[in-house]
Amino acid sequence: MFKLRRLRASLLGSLLLASVPVASLAQAPAPTRPEIYTCVDAKGRNLTSDRPIAECVDREQKILNPSGTVKAKVGPSLTAQERSEQEAKEKTEQEERARLNEEKRRDRALLVRYPSRAVHDKERALALAQIGVVRQAAATRVEELQRQRAATLDEMEFYKKDPSKAPAWVRRQLDEVNNSLSVQARFIAEQDAEMKRVNSRFDEELVRLKQLWALQSSAAPASASKKP
Repeated sequence: MFKLRRLRASLLGSLLLASVPVASLAQAPAPTRPEIYTCVDAKGRNLTSDRPIAECVDREQKILNPSGTVKAKVGPSLTAQERSEQEAKEKTEQEERARLNEEKRRDRALLVRYPSRAVHDKERALALAQIGVVRQAAATRVEELQRQRAATLDEMEFYKKDPSKAPAWVRRQLDEVNNSLSVQARFIAEQDAEMKRVNSRFDEELVRLKQLWALQSSAAPASASKKP
């Protein structure tokens, strides 16, 4: 009986010892499989390695899965000049995308503001009318100043042989009137230039709006035909 118990204890100990490596192996992480790099070098040779291949630094390299499928691609290493050129190219492309996006935004804003030619013409007329009111006020002021100048010149007629003998207030009034006329002339010229600028802006908008209205009109039937 005693021998049987010892035999059982010995067998149990052996089983426990045998189970320790199995448990340790179960908890250990699976070994990482190395990446496989492959490429065709400048001499046409197919090269393979477990790390980036120096002979293919100037060309694309593929990283393969253990099954042989492509996991990723590594582009050629660039020189400082090539990197600079690539960055400049990417910047130019980014600026072009930004320009196109801004152009689309302006086009949408134009269509919202001017859905038709009548609306555009109406706003042009309103803008020009506002400038016209200001210009007319300046023109009226010029007429008043010209009358004042004529009256002052009548006063100076008595001193035409020797204008230096004319009273100081008469000479001062004539100078003031002449200065005011110059100011009003410049102001009217500015309003005329503003009218030209406004007309030019509306003309440019109209050219683009005609294109947008045409696109919108052609898109409308196409959208209607798709409806069930």
